[in-house]
Amino acid sequence: MKIISTVAGFARYRPGMPAPVGLVPTMGCLHEGHLSLVKKAREENHSVVASIFVNPTQFGPSDDFNRYPRTFDRDCRLLDDAGADAVFAPAPEAMYPDGYDTWVEVGGITQRLEGAARPRHFRGVATVVLKLLNIVQPDNAYFGQKDAQQALVIHKMARDLNLNVNIQVLPVIRDENGLALSSRNSYLSTSEKAAAGRIPAAFKLAEAMLKEGETSAGLIKDAVTRLLEQEPVLRIEYISIADPCSLEEMETIDRPALLSLAVKAGSTRLIDNTLLAPGWKDSPGQ
Repeated sequence: MKIISTVAGFARYRPGMPAPVGLVPTMGCLHEGHLSLVKKAREENHSVVASIFVNPTQFGPSDDFNRYPRTFDRDCRLLDDAGADAVFAPAPEAMYPDGYDTWVEVGGITQRLEGAARPRHFRGVATVVLKLLNIVQPDNAYFGQKDAQQALVIHKMARDLNLNVNIQVLPVIRDENGLALSSRNSYLSTSEKAAAGRIPAAFKLAEAMLKEGETSAGLIKDAVTRLLEQEPVLRIEYISIADPCSLEEMETIDRPALLSLAVKAGSTRLIDNTLLAPGWKDSPGQ
């Protein structure tokens, strides 16, 4: 597996990669969720690139950029085992050299949920993803459903800017207790991780209420709120039941709906989501 740390170095490497090429963008500290994307890319492409880049422009002033776990050597071993052909791991100054001042702004859906809670977050996400797509020039790029709003933003950017890449969004990978895998889970204490188990329990409650005929988004959100509030360590930032493509809040669940939430377990911020609607299997944005 080739490890490349400069844009110029990747430009020299890229012409020798047999098509199609798959890209899996990551910020490192890999888990089985990331590796499921790499394995899917390996199945569908002749060449697979994973990027490892902790993107400073998507972190806000109160976010955890300096604290974000960095496990580069371990990540490379995992990527090699999963079948990646190359890792693109640039330094921040390679992606944002002196004088850098060009940004990608995706409107509409970035103003809600994570965009409302973390101003400029999606500007940083869209900018770095476009840069990675331009550098790697993949035929296919793979993202996880856990970051559902991010997936929608990237889909919209790709459509609006006529990018010649197929964006694929793959299901959330969860641990044995149903908690979505996340690099930030490493911050959780044993008690905080146990409390975070209320999140998948809340999703099951919502699904059960819908199955029993409850279609009021407000009542379902109230029930989810009460369940999460049973754990004092959890602090709710938002709970949303929205259209899975526009993210506009729904009052009545009469079509597929995205239940998403952000909570803090201690000092660790967790996001997660599930699709509400029997038999609906498409990913948001597709």
